[in-house]
Amino acid sequence: MDWTRSETLALAMPQCTQCRGSGLRLARKGVLTPCNCVLRCIFRICYDRFVKCVTQERHVSRISLEPHAGRQRPNTWGRKDEEFIADFSLVSRRTLSEDEYRIFRYHFLLGADWKLCTRKLGIDRGNFFHSVYRIEQKLGRTFRELTPYPLFPLDDDFHGPSRMAPAFSATAHREAVLHPRLPSIGKTA
Repeated sequence: MDWTRSETLALAMPQCTQCRGSGLRLARKGVLTPCNCVLRCIFRICYDRFVKCVTQERHVSRISLEPHAGRQRPNTWGRKDEEFIADFSLVSRRTLSEDEYRIFRYHFLLGADWKLCTRKLGIDRGNFFHSVYRIEQKLGRTFRELTPYPLFPLDDDFHGPSRMAPAFSATAHREAVLHPRLPSIGKTA
């Protein structure tokens, strides 16, 4: 997955010491990789949407009709909020190790503060927060690089691009530029 400066710049923290607010940093082999502040920001955006979807009242949930380009089934009904909740939970469960998932479950899913988590899990405060940052980075990268349908950016999941539009064709564009179709001039009275 290629990361560009235009998509990481808005997510980066301006005071970050690793990327200096650009969102990208050089890896060991000279390859640009996203900074950890960007990955944590992606996780926090997805987590905020998860909390919003979980805490809204059940009767507020929307059912949406999604158009598709296929002949067999041109439209599909879906419940976007519930689908996002399930995707967020299942992707997190599959990505994290057993110990990481325990911290994730207590802190993020159940909403326990750091004092309760450290007491329940038997770890000290420093290791707890280091684990939380690692979990946020790991899930942020996973949410962005998930194929074929990533959880981030959220607009694709909730207001997704229509699959009805034809794909861009460079040859068709070149033909249209070289041989424009002018409107025919009809007879006027």
